[in-house]
Amino acid sequence: MWVIPGQNQSWVSEFILIGFSRDPTTNNILFLVFLLIYLSSVLGNGLIIMLVCLDTQLHTPMYFFLCTLSLLDMSYVTTTMPQMLVHLLAHSKTISFAGCWLQMYMFSALGITESILFVVMAYDRYVAICYPLRYTVILNWGLCIRLAAGTWMCGFFSSLFHTYFTMSLPYCGPNKVDHYFCEGPSVRSLACMDTHLIEMVDLVLSVFVVVTPISLIVSSYIHIAKAILKIKSTQGRCKAFSTCASHLTVVTFFYIPAIYIYIRPNSSYSPERDKQISLFYNVFTALLNPVVYSLRNRDLKRAFLRLMGHGRVDW
Repeated sequence: MWVIPGQNQSWVSEFILIGFSRDPTTNNILFLVFLLIYLSSVLGNGLIIMLVCLDTQLHTPMYFFLCTLSLLDMSYVTTTMPQMLVHLLAHSKTISFAGCWLQMYMFSALGITESILFVVMAYDRYVAICYPLRYTVILNWGLCIRLAAGTWMCGFFSSLFHTYFTMSLPYCGPNKVDHYFCEGPSVRSLACMDTHLIEMVDLVLSVFVVVTPISLIVSSYIHIAKAILKIKSTQGRCKAFSTCASHLTVVTFFYIPAIYIYIRPNSSYSPERDKQISLFYNVFTALLNPVVYSLRNRDLKRAFLRLMGHGRVDW
């Protein structure tokens, strides 16, 4: 705690992240499980980035955005998991006020960026299916780079508001955060003032960065569905839909838990349940994305076999 001279008021200089359990045996088991998940996430997403960068046949808009998604997932999971792994084994589970501020900002920025990137990827599928002959003309490299850069800029700029409103609140104790990382609602619940107005502002921002992308994604897939239904052959329709299935899967696993955490009444706040649900859009999504895209994607499989030196692959 900081103590202000001449006053009896103390201010929090660090937070304690309670995490999942206080039982050493349980923490040891969780450490092994989460370490395996973290390494798998980093290796899986890193492999996709490497394949897309090295294989010229994957130098298309779709794989450029997939590479960007993998980079985001690696950064996203690294923001929270290394510290969580340390805290599972360490006696001290503290994080400085500045460290908490930075973690909250990066987590929020990368999450918002990924949310916007899913919209860009939906637009990519919309152009590919609705305007296949003009795909590379519409989504030229200049536009792809601008779209990718724009998602990062929007994410990191929007996160400033969310983080500033939360961390500018007075924290005078207690300082125990019932979470495994500095997540906004969990930290804000420790503020020693009425946070109703801040919560309303944060809810408006959350609606903007969650509901707006979902609406745009739904709109894109309505047009995609109409275009697919116009395809005469069943095989053609299945092939067109299969190119969207991976994107729809990861979008579902990302947005459903995010909606529950950030767009819901404060009265339904439950620390234990929130910690478990946050694992889905923070930890498991980063692991799921490379699995979903690699299992359903023949181009990535071919690129991997070519990288391993198998030469031409005819399947």
